[in-house]
Amino acid sequence: MKDYAPPFTITNEMLSYVSSISEKVGRITATSNLEAKPHLRKNNRIKSIHSSLRIEANSLSLGQVRDVINGRTVLGEQKEIQEVKNAYAAYEKLTQIDPCSIPDLKRYHGLMTKYIVEESGEFRRGEEGVFNGDQCIFMAPPARFVPQLMDDLFAWMKKAQNSVHPLILGSVFHYEFVFIHPFSDGNGRMARLWHTAILSKWKSIFEYIPIESQIEKFQDEYYQAIAKCHVDGESTAFITFMLSQIDRILDEISVQVSEDSEQLSDYVKKLLDVMEYDIPYTRLALMEKLGLKSNEGFRRNYLHPAIELNLVRMTIPEKPNSRNQRYIKV
Repeated sequence: MKDYAPPFTITNEMLSYVSSISEKVGRITATSNLEAKPHLRKNNRIKSIHSSLRIEANSLSLGQVRDVINGRTVLGEQKEIQEVKNAYAAYEKLTQIDPCSIPDLKRYHGLMTKYIVEESGEFRRGEEGVFNGDQCIFMAPPARFVPQLMDDLFAWMKKAQNSVHPLILGSVFHYEFVFIHPFSDGNGRMARLWHTAILSKWKSIFEYIPIESQIEKFQDEYYQAIAKCHVDGESTAFITFMLSQIDRILDEISVQVSEDSEQLSDYVKKLLDVMEYDIPYTRLALMEKLGLKSNEGFRRNYLHPAIELNLVRMTIPEKPNSRNQRYIKV
């Protein structure tokens, strides 16, 4: 019996995108060390989680998602808050994923859907459809076929990882996974997480590139590409769509990194260097760490610019001059 191979056609447009993306990744990696910008990395991860959940109708705002991740109390539906905690736990272990492992897939689905899905970490036993809001795009294959379909997909991916470019392979996997819809819930989140994991194995910079936020911006086009592939019987249209979105988000990352380098004064950099994450500091403690005596100079050159750039937050923002005020690096 011939091994399964997902049907798709490599086009000149795809190859052009692969070339463009590779060039942009190389340029970003060479000119801006994201490893040295933890605030950008964390902000982008929060964007990824917020967008991926928003596509699935989670109503929490970006600020609320940030607060949940930072351990602050948020008023909202417990299910939605738990979804954020679960997604953050999964994304924080992104580097440990073996994209070709079905046991890993089930384990991370268990993380992603902990406390909120009955069949957490297990393939579905019932029938499911792919929906964009209330609109059914198509019905997924019957549940009894899921284990074999997943075995076939992962066997192909393991074999193809040395012959198919990761940018194309990740997009093929993403579509095939959505088509099979192996879980009762969380399929979209898992498809996007796994796509990111595949790309991160190729270039580690993708750990912190919020592809999910680009998909959210073009959500209708995302589902249109999936629907077209279902009609065409192959994933060419979806691969092209995903490559175009990855190409776009890299332009945004280039601008983001450039602006970050320009905006961060030496004063702000020094302030961030003496602060640990999520620890509250008094104004006097920070001035002492920096060896400063002028309260006005500290506020004008160090503290206020850092707060304006959302790199430092106040514990009592409604009372900026409170004697109980503390400052936290975010």
